[in-house]
Amino acid sequence: MSKIVHPYAHRLVILRDWKSRWFADPKKYVTYLKGDVLIREYLEKKLRGLYVSSIEIERREKATRVIIRTSRPGLLIGRSGEGATKLKADILKKMENLKLPKPEEFKLEIIEISNPEADASIVAYMIAEGLEKRMPYRRVIKQILEKVMSARGVEGAKVVLSGRLGGAEIARTEELKRGSIPLQTFRADIDFKRERAVMSYGTIGIKVWIYRGKIFSDRKKDNKDADNN
Repeated sequence: MSKIVHPYAHRLVILRDWKSRWFADPKKYVTYLKGDVLIREYLEKKLRGLYVSSIEIERREKATRVIIRTSRPGLLIGRSGEGATKLKADILKKMENLKLPKPEEFKLEIIEISNPEADASIVAYMIAEGLEKRMPYRRVIKQILEKVMSARGVEGAKVVLSGRLGGAEIARTEELKRGSIPLQTFRADIDFKRERAVMSYGTIGIKVWIYRGKIFSDRKKDNKDADNN
């Protein structure tokens, strides 16, 4: 019997890295994990609409670093860095309100994504934005899939919408696919994201898969490493 697995978790270690990177003794593990989940939820809610792809958290013994990847870094950074400074202060204040341990050193990094049409998180938000503006859902997903397929390095894409599409009484599912999406291939670079469009008549669920080709290890590099060992 086949099992449905999350495309990101399916490729952890092989192609992907964890979004929270740190080591902790068993006494601090629960505190760190709770802190990461709450901070990520807070930032996802606060930065909705700013085309954020991912939020990564790195911890060391005395330092914590939050990395935000977005296609529009100017909106986050603001004039002369005012936005980034305010966001950093807001995160520290939120940690204090949640009674989370404050690090001695806190860094906030904002990294630009050069190819946003090939990023599932940004594409999913673009679809949600179109639906919330009451645009016809079929036109929204067709137009965005055309943009995605014309992006550099994209070989396939799929979008699934679920809910009361077009305000219908009965919820249903609509799917549109372009190109190929080999979900079971480990070396296939597949980006996946779930998103919600909040409408007056209910919530519409959005799922986006983007296939960006296969990733092979560098044979020359592997041979050098083998020789060195």
